[in-house]
Parts: sequence; structure tokens; C-alpha cells
Amino acid sequence: MHPDDLRLYRTGYQPRPLQAELHAAFRRFNVLVCHRRFGKTVLCVNELIDQALRSRLERPRYAYVAPFYKQAKAVAWDYLKHYTQPIPKVARHETELRVDLPNGARIQLYGADNYDALRGIYLDGAVMDEYAQMPPKAWSEVIRPAIADRAGFAIFIGTPRGRNAFAELYETARDDSAWLARLYRASETGILGREELELARRQMSEEEFAQEFECSFDAAVAGAYYGKVLAEAERQGRICAVPWAPELPVTTAWDLGIDDATAIWFLQTAGAELRVIDYYEASGVGLEHYAKVLQQKPYVYGEHLLPHDVEVSELGTGRSRYATLAALGLRGRVVARQPVEDGINAVRNLLPRCLFDRTRTARGLEALRQYRRDWDESLGTFRARPRHDWASHAADAFRYLAMGLRVQQRPATRDEGRPFDPLAYGLRAAG
Repeated sequence: MHPDDLRLYRTGYQPRPLQAELHAAFRRFNVLVCHRRFGKTVLCVNELIDQALRSRLERPRYAYVAPFYKQAKAVAWDYLKHYTQPIPKVARHETELRVDLPNGARIQLYGADNYDALRGIYLDGAVMDEYAQMPPKAWSEVIRPAIADRAGFAIFIGTPRGRNAFAELYETARDDSAWLARLYRASETGILGREELELARRQMSEEEFAQEFECSFDAAVAGAYYGKVLAEAERQGRICAVPWAPELPVTTAWDLGIDDATAIWFLQTAGAELRVIDYYEASGVGLEHYAKVLQQKPYVYGEHLLPHDVEVSELGTGRSRYATLAALGLRGRVVARQPVEDGINAVRNLLPRCLFDRTRTARGLEALRQYRRDWDESLGTFRARPRHDWASHAADAFRYLAMGLRVQQRPATRDEGRPFDPLAYGLRAAG
């Protein structure tokens, strides 16, 4: 069947005005930041169907990717089946979440939680839904190469989740004429009525509403410890280009992982100003790797602030990681163990004095934004302890930095909400 003949079969899709505008405006690369209930999934499923029907390539292949495979099935599979129903001789494969069209085109659903499943295939187009919740490598290492040889298209859609890879992609796309970048706020589109929005505003936190309906990249993640203070830093211009000053010593603060990642912050102090100039993180390598990384940087080091568990002897060798680091030329000061809550308060007090280099500390900053408490569904409240995930390593290292910079090592008191006293912080002399 000829592709032009296939287009005669109406799918029943009636795009809203903004959806129709987007269909006409799409380019090869597209980033759409959309409020909840905008209709972005329906929009993109139908764009895939239309592209697949019009393709004159041999065996066209298209992918719809969600953060999780189960999510792809729950969100998009019913739409894909529904809108391909009127097309004759369509084969639907429920177990593979795949639709084969009569012209040989195929549309399949995937999950970014197993993006390796896409390695080795080619694609003529891909939709990445809720990209803010995906590992960026799913795009850079797998999907981008898959669309290269046939010049396939890509559409990134979602709502913000802080200033992560999705925010960076949107900002980059805005400055690139080859990309289409659009942001749709609920207060501007008219898709949701004013009464519905006001009801949602009353029933949600300020941060949740700003994120989900007003598409704010700076709204704090629900339960985040440092979201508001980092948003304030962004507004004040303290997340910027921070030059390295060769005449000032560099302090490092570490969180040492065994099976997890090791995170290292790099900081210089200039009077009352704390300049966070660098961040490094890796996993699956020995301490020799980190010593080499530090040696290759141009910095002159003052102190290395290390977590309390660095002094624990390792099984098999009987040697502590503190001793191993010392043998590698990195003599550090161990930060005394303190309650996690006290360390979090210390970070909150320290952050208003910090300048962050936007580029070199980007991953560490995003981890601080995402560091949060888990929500307890049964109790309807946040749990007291921080969530342990990829963001924990950078957050723990920064916590050791905040505690280690205190001149007097003392437990934080419960009245830490009082005005911050800059004299309570400072760097010890190197050596």
C-alpha cells in the first residue's frame, strides 16, 4: 500500500490549536516543556503515526521512550492502539508493545530504565517522554547514535524536575536555530479552566504547583532540603562562572563510596565568600584514581575534609582508606561524626555564602537540588531521613564540607534558625 493511500484513513485524532501548531512547526530536534494535561503524549503518539505513514524509507522504525517500561505501557500504549485502529492491516504485538503498519513501518515502546535494549537498532524518529526523569546517557549513548545514519528526528517532552539535563537541553535548544524549543504554562494556554487551576493551587504546595502547572525549573523538588536556597542563589546570580584563583588554597570535601560513587567538592575561600569551583564524581575505581585526578588539576591544596568512616579498616587488608590516601600523598582531616539533621542545617546556613561555578559543579548542584526526603504514602507525610539515591553522594560530601569548615567542631543546636554568624565558619591553616 502506498504511503499516500494510508493517509486517507483518518485516525480520529482532532488536535487542539496548540497541538496543530506544533505539528506544523516541528523540526528535526524538538524540546517541549508542557504543563500537566497539555496533551503532549497524544500529540507525540500521533506525530509518530503520521511520520510512520508518510515515510518512504525501507522498513521505517520509530520509538516512544518513557522513564520506565511499565510507564510507557501505562501512558502511551492505549493511545497507540486507539489511533492506529482505523488503519487497515495493522499488527499489534501486546507483549512487545509494538505496532506494525502495512507499509512496513514499526512503532515500539521502550523504557529508559533499560535503554541498553535499544543498542544496535536504527531509528527514524524517537519521542522521549518525561526526559527530566531519564538518565541522560539514554539519549547521548544510545538514541542519538540510533538516529544518525537515517537522519531521524527526536522530540523531548515533559514537565520540569529542577535544573537537570532537561533544563539544560531546553536552554541549549532555545539558542539553536536548528531546534524547536517551546514552553507552555497552564496559566497561558487556556487548556485548563481558571477554577480548576485555583483548586489545584489550593490543594498543592507552592513548589508543586509551580513545577507541574507553571513549568518552573527553579521550583524546589517536593521534599528537597536545599531547593529554595539554591533557587535563591540562582536568582541572585551566585550560580555563574567562578574563576579559579591560583593564589588561594583549595579545600576538598569527600564522600567515599565503596559500592557507590565517591564525590569530591573543591572550594576556595576569599574573605566571607566561599567559591565552589569544581566537583568530581566517579564509581568503580580505586583511591589511586582520585589521587591522580587531584594531581592533574592545577590547584594548590589546603585541607582534604574526609568522612568519619575513612578510618575504618577494610576487610582483607586491615588497612584504613585514610592510610591509603595518606600513602598517596593526600593527608586529610577527618570530620567528626554528627547527626545528619545537624549537617543539613549546617549546609543550609553555608549555602547563602557560596558561589558555584555553573559548568564545573553542574552535576553536584543538581544532586543538591534533588536531595530530598521520601514521601510516606501510608502516613501522608515525608519521612524524617533523607532518601538514598544518586544525589546522596554529592549531598553527603557537601555536608562534610559544611561541618568541616567550622572552627569549633560542635553539634548544631536546635536553634540553628537564628541569623547566620559568619565568624562560626572558616578554614584552618593548611598543613
